[in-house]
Amino acid sequence: MPTAAAPIISSVQKLVLYETRARYFLVGSNHAETKYRVLKIDRTEPKDLVIIDDRHVYTQQEVRELLGRLDLGNRTKMGQKGSSGLFRAVSAFGVVGFVRFLEGYYIVLITKRRKMADIGGHAIYKIEDTNMIYIPNDSVRITHPDEARYLRIFQNVDLSSNFYFSYSYDLSHSLQYNLTVLRMPLEMLKSETTQSRQESFDIFEDEGLITQGGSGVFGICSEPYMKYVWNGELLDIIKNTVHRDWLLYIIHGFCGQSKLLIYGRPVYVTLIARRSSKFAGTRFLKRGANCEGDVANEVETEQILCDASVMSFTAGSYSSYVQVRGSVPLYWSQDISTMMPKPPITLDQADPFAHVAALHFDQMLQRFGSPIIILNLVKEREKRKHERILSEELVAAVIYLNQFLPPEHTIVYIPWDMAKYTKSKLCNVLDRLNVIAESVVKKTGFFVNRPDSYCSILRPDEKWNELGGCVISTGRLQTGILRTNCVDCLDRTNTAQFMVGKCALAYQLFSLGLIDKPNLQFDTDAVRLFEELYEDHGDTLSLQYGGSQLVHRVKTYRKIAPWTQHSKDIMQTLSRYYSNAFSDADRQDSINLFLGVFHPTEGKPHLWELPTDFYLHHKNTMRLLPTRRSYTHWWTPEVIKHLPLPYDEVICAANLKKLIVKKFHRYEEEIDIHNEFFRPYELSSFDDTFCLAMTSSARDFMPKTVGIDPSPFTVRKPDETGKSVLGNKSNREEAILQRKTAASAPPPPSEEAVSSSSEDDSGTDREEEGSVSQRSTPVKMTDTGDSAKVTENVVQPMKEVYGINLSDGLSEEDFSIYSRFVQLGQSQHKQDKSSQQLCSRCSDGVIKLTPISAFSQDNIYEVQPPRVDTKSTEIFQAHIQASQGIMQPLGKEDTYMYREYIRNRYL
Repeated sequence: MPTAAAPIISSVQKLVLYETRARYFLVGSNHAETKYRVLKIDRTEPKDLVIIDDRHVYTQQEVRELLGRLDLGNRTKMGQKGSSGLFRAVSAFGVVGFVRFLEGYYIVLITKRRKMADIGGHAIYKIEDTNMIYIPNDSVRITHPDEARYLRIFQNVDLSSNFYFSYSYDLSHSLQYNLTVLRMPLEMLKSETTQSRQESFDIFEDEGLITQGGSGVFGICSEPYMKYVWNGELLDIIKNTVHRDWLLYIIHGFCGQSKLLIYGRPVYVTLIARRSSKFAGTRFLKRGANCEGDVANEVETEQILCDASVMSFTAGSYSSYVQVRGSVPLYWSQDISTMMPKPPITLDQADPFAHVAALHFDQMLQRFGSPIIILNLVKEREKRKHERILSEELVAAVIYLNQFLPPEHTIVYIPWDMAKYTKSKLCNVLDRLNVIAESVVKKTGFFVNRPDSYCSILRPDEKWNELGGCVISTGRLQTGILRTNCVDCLDRTNTAQFMVGKCALAYQLFSLGLIDKPNLQFDTDAVRLFEELYEDHGDTLSLQYGGSQLVHRVKTYRKIAPWTQHSKDIMQTLSRYYSNAFSDADRQDSINLFLGVFHPTEGKPHLWELPTDFYLHHKNTMRLLPTRRSYTHWWTPEVIKHLPLPYDEVICAANLKKLIVKKFHRYEEEIDIHNEFFRPYELSSFDDTFCLAMTSSARDFMPKTVGIDPSPFTVRKPDETGKSVLGNKSNREEAILQRKTAASAPPPPSEEAVSSSSEDDSGTDREEEGSVSQRSTPVKMTDTGDSAKVTENVVQPMKEVYGINLSDGLSEEDFSIYSRFVQLGQSQHKQDKSSQQLCSRCSDGVIKLTPISAFSQDNIYEVQPPRVDTKSTEIFQAHIQASQGIMQPLGKEDTYMYREYIRNRYL
């Protein structure tokens, strides 16, 4: 019987684009370069895109022969050796998509990437550089005077700024969804395998379905959630003509990962933010919601906690918590033509039956389940009505919608004027937010992929017993979602989300057995690490939507920010105002063009000639939409039946159609995450290891003095920390502002694909680091500087690490030791007498070692255990007593040894 299911790893991870006069040949291979696919792109069509996928999986030798024949067949003269007919244009790591303006099509390729996170062995990469190549040949090109302007507008979307992808992990879905899919019953997978075999795209794909005995493993690949995919429109034209491995979906937002060391046990804390591609835009130009229920500045934030000592999804411990931010789901806007810092809020359309809010909350019920909790942070009391307009309309909409929902699934509305409490000297804002966070997490619960630990039974906790969500045999599921909003969904929202995430993090650590109570205190290494992640997360999202970093941070609301922070807040406010007034319109045009909201058409007004983009985002202004939903039964019937579980995670026929299920051999490369992560077939270096460059609680936050408790959950004074709370953050903020990316972990050196002079190779050759690739998007030099700093901190001189300098010659003593080591490695347990005599003649000084597992009698009937010395017995007995709570007193030697260990490991 097949074992558990596994995610399907894309077999197109390295690409090389070859060029002839008539065609482009795009050769893609897996990372091991054992399987290849080929796309043929026609260059003779001036305006149409003609792509042919030959649906065959090549070996490396077959690809070399194919390229050799193409080279020979495209030479100007038969048998001529001087000129080549096949040119290697560029190397890449993925296809972003194809786009056309007024002339022919362009292909957008990822030429540089950087690893940003690792989840269960699945790497998440950030796009660092792209290359945009015009497909038609110059001889058939029909020029248009406005083509260059459209090209500049399209490239104004900086793909090197916070766009992420993965070859094996679906970034558009949550961890709970991805692991729920992998735990589907085997009977369901078998039925889906039969269907996929009948509808298989690849004519050779069925060869992998024939398995031997019990060695089969189901591979699963799910359709992405298109709301959070940003290149869906660019890939739509080839979606039905090429193999699925060519389709690389990217998300926009934030991704950061840090390492929490708990007495040497590594725990990865990952923060992923997915920005919606629906109704996307800039601050004042996109407010409220459109006619389909999509809101502006909608971002889904997921925090993932995993025990890094076990990599597998099936055997490891993983936990996640999801929350959402988004604009108030009403028809409202702000007129920026008045040039005021706070333009007046106007309600554009009357919506007495809360139609647009109903569409929005119906989407949330389908994806997250119930309850939906709204945390509204806008002002409640004002001298002049401004933000209060939104509060009054939102309350009316929620009251109207709740009267038709079942009482157990009603929308929970929590209004809290955060600005008012911030100005009060008697109220602690974060304490009040902590109370709200506790109530929210208790209602929604969180996801964990393992049953409750035995320690939670031995040490029961009242808060843990009151936890909501759905408890299943394999762990817990999060049911419901917290939706936080203020006016901009930037400063106040990020602080509130941090407090809720901090509360959820305590429950996650408790569920994995890492802390004894689900509670975390401020000024601990763990909370500082988490706070830095969230501030980077908030800065990045604020730059994308508002044009500047956060103005008010967690320290501002804690009232511990230094006096220099006030001047920085003023500068951020001015930067945000300048961006909103002068550059947001151009950024909005770029987003509309990139996402396919606007399609350039000959004979129609150009993008820059439109007075407004309102009708582009509101489809009901251009044509009549289908029949309106009922004013009372405003939800989807199938969704309400399965609440509180999210309908997207329910096993039903509609959801099974979204899955691609295929049967593999156990050691097939498409499902072997061990080979994908460790890559034993290539030479690796510790200096380039991602986990070493990652932000670590022990290295970056733990005090450097010996004798202080190394626990990351110990409350410390500000002057005790390894990274000062008040000082070192400022330089980091400036660096983030320069590079417009907010990954908290200093990343390892990025991978860059550059052209090679070799033409018959399929992607194995690379040029030296000094070579420069063609770029369509700028790469900030501060990234390289950060990487260099990390390398200086991590890499030590060879003399200090190994004790010798490898460039010096070996001494006779060292050579003798090495010779003995080689001879020991060549010896075996069973050797004939002649080989033993020969070995003894060659080296008399070789130490004869007896394996510890060598027994005098060792067969299937009797085994004689080895003898254990007294010292080993005492150590084992002390270990048993320690597990029973009987601790041995530490001597001076033990204390000195532990201090040396801490100094060498962390300092």
